Amino acid sequence: MMSVLGIVLFALVILISVSLHEAGHMGTAKAFGMRVTRYFVGFGPTLWSFRRGETEYGVKGIPLGGFVKIVGMTPQDEDADDPKAMWRFPVWKRSVVMSAGSVVHFILAGVAIWLLAIFSGLPNPALPNGPESQPAVLAVQPCVVKTLPLRECAANDPASPASQAGLRDGDKLVAVNGKPVATWGEAIEQIRPLAVGQTASMTVERDGGQQTVQISPAEVERKMTDGSVRKVAAIGVGLTSTVPYTVTYGPVDAVGASAKYAGSMVTATFEALKQFPQRIPALFSAIGGAERDPNTPISVVGISILGGEAVERGAWDMFTALFIGFNLFVGIFNLLPLLPLDGGHLFIAWFEKIRSWVYARLHKPDPGRVDYFKLMPLTYTVILIFGAFTLLTVTADLVNPISIYK
Repeated sequence: MMSVLGIVLFALVILISVSLHEAGHMGTAKAFGMRVTRYFVGFGPTLWSFRRGETEYGVKGIPLGGFVKIVGMTPQDEDADDPKAMWRFPVWKRSVVMSAGSVVHFILAGVAIWLLAIFSGLPNPALPNGPESQPAVLAVQPCVVKTLPLRECAANDPASPASQAGLRDGDKLVAVNGKPVATWGEAIEQIRPLAVGQTASMTVERDGGQQTVQISPAEVERKMTDGSVRKVAAIGVGLTSTVPYTVTYGPVDAVGASAKYAGSMVTATFEALKQFPQRIPALFSAIGGAERDPNTPISVVGISILGGEAVERGAWDMFTALFIGFNLFVGIFNLLPLLPLDGGHLFIAWFEKIRSWVYARLHKPDPGRVDYFKLMPLTYTVILIFGAFTLLTVTADLVNPISIYK
């Protein structure tokens, strides 16, 4: 039940974000004197509406986003003759209006990051690569769980090679088979390829000195970072945290920390966008029943499911992180220079401006505005591709959803 409520809650958060996106367009357009005739939350049949001034506000029956109607966005629109039509305004004003939706998403993400920094904490900058960049200070496990899913030790689980070899909690692993390791990540990289059943040497720091023990690793199933499950070597140890994974900040210090964290997330978003094409085959495989790669793209359905899991587990920091990621992604994606996205309109507006400037310098007649009708085949192609991709991700999220806790 909590999972269902969480899914509904995250879907509501998405609806509010998108509605505020449209409100950003409307607010800036009105501020510049453009005519705005409609602002609605949702699509389909109108459930409720009222008119104030020249604008009708309301709610429609299908809560999947929202829209705003700004008169005369292009010279080819039916209402382009209106003196308050958008296309008649200077390019910088149109640019502000068209980018306002994405700016709203960035503001929402920025505020959420700032709140996260104060109340839950952001990743510790002393651990640039996460927990794996910590020193390999060991927590010795009493057993090894050989098959997934991971769980607490049971009576029939074999004793861990680490405990049998005499390793203790707090030992700091510094070398594997004579090769130095400085972090937990390096330790994992050295342990997993070891030959199962063959003796390996582990050098640890203990009580100010170093000791070397002989260990015979066990074979276990583990999930890799790419989502695949493989047989690897394990000795039955975990990581004892010597540096906190997260750091909380005061309201002032949180501003700078939030900016740095937002920068890293923006970089990660661009990397994810670049990898979209190569991830598509994995989506088809997931629909066919293969293990779902956690790095494959997800739809609003998928991210709502993840939000539901976060609520079910009481992981509100994870819920907030999903909200941040969603808003950053939508804000950036919406600025791509493709019609019908806002970025496509921005690109055309500045293309017209630059082209007019170049023609003026060449003493040639101004070529005028771009004919949007000639761009309709390209626009429909983009819509078709986006629609097919959305259908693919939604299907994968329903048939084989990504889970935070698998």
